[in-house]
Amino acid sequence: MDIMTILRERTLEKEAPLAARMRPDTLDEFVGQTHILGKDKLLYRAIAADQLGSIILYGPPGTGKTTLAKVIANTTKSTFVQINATIAGKKDIQEVVQQAKELLGTSMKRTILFIDEIHRFNKAQQDALLPHVEDGTVILIGATTENPYFEVNRALVSRSRIFQLNPLEKKEIGLLIKRALEKDHLLKNKNPKIDDIALEFLSDMANGDARSALNAIELGVLTTQPNDCGQVVIDLEVAKECIQKRAVNYDKTGDSHYDVISAFIKSMRGSDPDAAIYYLARMIYAGEDPKFIARRIVICASEDVGNADPRALQVAVDAARAIEFIGMPEGRIILAQAVAYIACAPKSNAAYLAIDEALRDVKDIGIKEIPSYLKDAHYKGAESLGNGIGYRYPHDFDNHYVKQYYLPKELKDKKYYNLTNQGYEMKLKNWLESIKKEEN
Repeated sequence: MDIMTILRERTLEKEAPLAARMRPDTLDEFVGQTHILGKDKLLYRAIAADQLGSIILYGPPGTGKTTLAKVIANTTKSTFVQINATIAGKKDIQEVVQQAKELLGTSMKRTILFIDEIHRFNKAQQDALLPHVEDGTVILIGATTENPYFEVNRALVSRSRIFQLNPLEKKEIGLLIKRALEKDHLLKNKNPKIDDIALEFLSDMANGDARSALNAIELGVLTTQPNDCGQVVIDLEVAKECIQKRAVNYDKTGDSHYDVISAFIKSMRGSDPDAAIYYLARMIYAGEDPKFIARRIVICASEDVGNADPRALQVAVDAARAIEFIGMPEGRIILAQAVAYIACAPKSNAAYLAIDEALRDVKDIGIKEIPSYLKDAHYKGAESLGNGIGYRYPHDFDNHYVKQYYLPKELKDKKYYNLTNQGYEMKLKNWLESIKKEEN
């Protein structure tokens, strides 16, 4: 490494964001993730013994994925190479693999390859890496905010252990903030002090994201004027200015997006308007497209409410239309009204179950033909083919109903739509039962 490179790296290290400057060197300094890094846990033991196999670290931003990789780099006797999938290509992988082969052959030294944001690699790039992970040329550490079971090559996943990192606890965030104020060389020079209320606020607002909390405290210390005693005091007002919006774990194209949507729909389905409106607020806060939200509400109105309350679909569709010309932020009220109505409405999935079962039968059961009396008889020559003959017109009978088979003979007596006793469906059920009591 030349002198200019060394000087550049030292400068970058000094001027790096606080979260990067505060990365620990050892496992014992690492904060959080005790479910996988407790001293009795597999990952801790493997790192400490320098016997790590290929792993994928999966979790939201600021939970320690890159930090843990740096700890491994400091701990292992293997060569540690880091690349970022957002800028690296297939050629970079090939160069790392070639170097790894040479090291393995000349000095029996292993190579650990850390790929940050591994989900950004396309299929071809992941496929190029696969055989070298499989034969042990490189030990892979992948880091991703996306669910690896969806976003990473299945073969790579099967050859790696998946470790999920969780958002940090509030007390863990508080510990990191205090440690930064006490130990970081740039902050210590400002003689900083944080009061308990501000510490509590920042620890909570970070929402488990250590990077967000550390960025906020650094901003607060570096932009606050010292008091008469030469001390920079971080109080609640300063803390509020430095972290103006809670860091919400919600990526509109990522795994957390689908988790929130899932919780939103299940809350409406489960008749919990409070939870449904909370998840609605979470999506709005994170900047989700209101038209996407409206579409999910319309689907839920039909799939989960159905004819137990036919008005639910009308409310949902009206809300979707209103969003088109009202927009946000006022659209939040319209969405909330529709969500509350659907959550409170009686529930039935009878229509959903009916169409899915019918689709299965269409696929699996061979139907020769539609009953001839149901066929189109409005063209010349239809009668000579027997079409329409024998059809009984329901409006000619009492209650506008006449007993008649409409399904193909292969499906005679098949029942798809099983009305429930929920809401308006009970009225429909009672009506059908009443008109079918007497055969015509």
